[in-house]
Amino acid sequence: MLSFQDLYQSYASDVYRFSFWLAGDGLEAEDITSETFIRAWTGKRPIRTETLKAYLFTIARNVFLQRRRRRERQVSLEDVYPDPSPGPASLLESRLELGRVQCVLRTLPEIDRAAFALRVQHELPYAEIARTLELSETAARVKVHRIRKKLLADAVHMEVAE
Repeated sequence: MLSFQDLYQSYASDVYRFSFWLAGDGLEAEDITSETFIRAWTGKRPIRTETLKAYLFTIARNVFLQRRRRRERQVSLEDVYPDPSPGPASLLESRLELGRVQCVLRTLPEIDRAAFALRVQHELPYAEIARTLELSETAARVKVHRIRKKLLADAVHMEVAE
């Protein structure tokens, strides 16, 4: 009885050359050769050819044809709908920017931060902000404007520093 190692050492180079001739690619020929020996060793059907070499070539050809049919059925997906989510670099940049904004906001009085949050985060009109914080509408506008101006100045300062 022939061991798997003996079988492989005796016929691997011939099966590889045949597979390379079929596939035209070394990596695919290696895959076909490996699959051929696995199928030959684990196969339950009796060998119907004259020689073991012909049997291995038959398996190799069938493996090649199966792989080719599988590849022909595959369709490449087009990137018609790109991923709308931001990439890792964009997320990191956003987090850093948020951290800088939070640092600036922490230095401001609470009422200024509240006015800014109500306008930017909650999109309240200035009249609502003024009523909520018990300010005049003009004072609410001034507070939000000053914070925006301070954040813009800080952003410009950061760009110059980089």
